[in-house]
Amino acid sequence: MSVPLPLAPAGAVAREMWRAFPRGWWRLPALFVVVLAAAAAGVVGPLALGAVVDAIGAGGDDPGLAWTLAAVMAGAVVLASVLTAVGTVSASRLFEHALASLRERMVDTALHLPPAHIERAGTGDLVARAGDDVAEVSGAIPQVVPALVGSAFTIVVTLVGMAVIDPWYAVALVVVTPLHVFAVRRYLRAAPAVYAAERAAMSDRAQHLLDALRGLETVRAYRTESAHLSRIATASWAVVRWSMRARGIQNLFFARLNAAEFLGMAGLLVVGFVLVANGAGTIGGTTAAMLLFLRLFGPINQLLFVVDDLQSALASLSRIVGVVRAGAQNGPVARHDDERPDRGTGADDDLVLQGITHAYERNHPVLHDVSMRVASGTTVAVVGASGTGKSTLAAIAAGVHDPVAGRVRRPGRVALVTQDVHVFDTDLRENLTLAARDAGDDDLVEALRRVGAGGLVARLARGLDEPVGASGTPLSPAEAQLIALARVSLSDPAVVVLDEATAEAGSAEAGRLEDAALAIVEGRTALVVAHRLSQAARADRVVLLEAGRIREEGTHDELREAGGPYARLWEAWNRSS
Repeated sequence: MSVPLPLAPAGAVAREMWRAFPRGWWRLPALFVVVLAAAAAGVVGPLALGAVVDAIGAGGDDPGLAWTLAAVMAGAVVLASVLTAVGTVSASRLFEHALASLRERMVDTALHLPPAHIERAGTGDLVARAGDDVAEVSGAIPQVVPALVGSAFTIVVTLVGMAVIDPWYAVALVVVTPLHVFAVRRYLRAAPAVYAAERAAMSDRAQHLLDALRGLETVRAYRTESAHLSRIATASWAVVRWSMRARGIQNLFFARLNAAEFLGMAGLLVVGFVLVANGAGTIGGTTAAMLLFLRLFGPINQLLFVVDDLQSALASLSRIVGVVRAGAQNGPVARHDDERPDRGTGADDDLVLQGITHAYERNHPVLHDVSMRVASGTTVAVVGASGTGKSTLAAIAAGVHDPVAGRVRRPGRVALVTQDVHVFDTDLRENLTLAARDAGDDDLVEALRRVGAGGLVARLARGLDEPVGASGTPLSPAEAQLIALARVSLSDPAVVVLDEATAEAGSAEAGRLEDAALAIVEGRTALVVAHRLSQAARADRVVLLEAGRIREEGTHDELREAGGPYARLWEAWNRSS
């Protein structure tokens, strides 16, 4: 069962966002001044139009006054538009920079998290956070930032403007405010949990898609397309159900906002009628107050409508920051506590696994109290039938999994190569230098030659500059494996763990890959899960696993002479090969 990566609480999200802001935070006060000036300029038009109405009502016929007020209104509109644009762009840029910084930290943290954490969570969860959640926040910024930055100032300034006309207009606006508050509170009570569930359903859907696509050949071979499509469909419908529930909450929220708008307009008209009827107000004042209120429809609705986008974005931010915090809670993850950077000499440079017990499901252990030592500079081969725990032991030795019980001591950096290798969608040089950024072309060619792939550069039209991978020149499974082994040579780790790293080759390439693996482990501390017993015959020692326990251990010759399970396995393999 997968264990999703954690979610971050609201306080942690706020702190991480503040940390992510660029160093130009001092621009925030200037930004507030610009937005406040834009809001103030927006009030000028309705007030000026109210003055025009009163002037006409008083019988005034001065054309200069009309032109002056018209010029003031036009200038205010232009000024408000320019200032609003400047404020919106500046605020969006600040938040976009913050999101970019946070996204980089999340990806960097994910790349350095202990592999066991990613294994437990499932790569679908991480992919959804790096893809869907980042896209959700990025898409919300152009909607949320202008509303939060501009609308709040506009509402306050407009309320002050209505109070200047007559305090009763401001009172009428304040009276309907509880309706907005009620709508928002009811929405906030239901929306966060629904959005969080929607994001979790998206992660589950992404995991099922990745499982099917990564195992496409296996799916086709066993004709399990229907089962995988059924799981994907079930996960997709779960997303649909949560999305529809979210849309229902939105519609109810918007209906309450519309009711508040209607009551607000009715209240202002009643106040205006009473004031004009009693000689306490003017028609122009009522006109200006109504125009100001109509002008508030946009900011109020924008501010309240983006509560929906804001909740969705906050749910995504919680998931993004959750990854960042997961890295912080695990401390430095570039090297395990039981690793040391120097290789040194002597017994302390041995790879030691002591009392290793591991289970993927409770009460179903796959390894039982396994202890072994790989002496410095030697190779130990692990053999046994499928399902005996060989790959699990290799993953624990490499640090991919943390054992349920037991201890691992590694003399330095560990390189793991499995049968599932990846050729990145770039040129051959980039595929090799990711293991050693400072390596020159001669170093790359020498690494390929060492693993028996020296002819690969000559075969490719542009040599090291040839694009390979998904959109480049296709490589055979054996060539992809040789590139992975060449990376090990370039990175020069203290310990090499090969988990059936030659299994992808056909019989014609088997010897070539075995020679490459032998060249890589030569002189290094190596643990090899042998796909072919010929690899075990070349190792310094052999460990036979049976039902998660060490059944036999010794050199190849010693185990053959003992006549036990390894000897029988060797004889059977020789007969079939």
